[in-house]
Amino acid sequence: MATRVQAPPGEPRSTATAALRLEGVGRRFDAVQALDGLSLRVDEGEVLAVVGPSGCGKSTLLELAAGLQEPDAGSVSVGGLADAGARRERCAYMPQQDLLLPWRDAVGNAALALECQGLGRREARGRAAPLFQRFGLAEFERALPAELSGGMRQRVAFLRTLLPGRPVLLLDEPFASLDSLTRASMQSWLADALAAEPRTVVAVTHDVEEALFLADRVVVLSERPGRVVEEFVVNLPRPRARRETVTDPSFAALKARALEALGC
Repeated sequence: MATRVQAPPGEPRSTATAALRLEGVGRRFDAVQALDGLSLRVDEGEVLAVVGPSGCGKSTLLELAAGLQEPDAGSVSVGGLADAGARRERCAYMPQQDLLLPWRDAVGNAALALECQGLGRREARGRAAPLFQRFGLAEFERALPAELSGGMRQRVAFLRTLLPGRPVLLLDEPFASLDSLTRASMQSWLADALAAEPRTVVAVTHDVEEALFLADRVVVLSERPGRVVEEFVVNLPRPRARRETVTDPSFAALKARALEALGC
């Protein structure tokens, strides 16, 4: 099992290896400047949450990291490599919608990422199926997406994202479409899943509590054009039980700080 790498206590974060780096990044769409002068570093094994107002370029940031877009200014690198193809090979991107294929069963949807890497369908399904119990999907391997709850669909989508073994996971509002109770449950589930399968993670969310519960560090972006206006380390012990964590006074103080940075 991989080990989460973090800078030792008392040492600057720069002593850890950078998994993702954006330096002076700008991105424009016609007359709209989405990002302007954005600089960001994510260390290997770190879970970073990005919050900010709607339209501030959060999804654009993920697509730049994933090699799906190129910046108009500045540079983006993953593992020290700036080429878009190299970024795509090292990043797994999970968009807001689960995008499960309705004619494929759950294990077939999860295995799709491996098939795209060149594995045969039978071998890909053989690799995906044993993970269904760990991901809380036991006995739903042959279920079609329409037969799954929203939370189960998101688990299948996350398993599909995880299976190729890419070192950087980019999660774009993974639970935005879920009701509040399911969302809270899925946050706990994702925290456990990342503890079992540690990766470098950048998660975009509008939910400040979600960001603080999941992340090692939170970055707050300004209104468009997006720039980093605040960032802080979440010094809360792991593993985190959700009820105890969100009622902790330290958590409340961090939430207040984040909301202030957002102008709320």
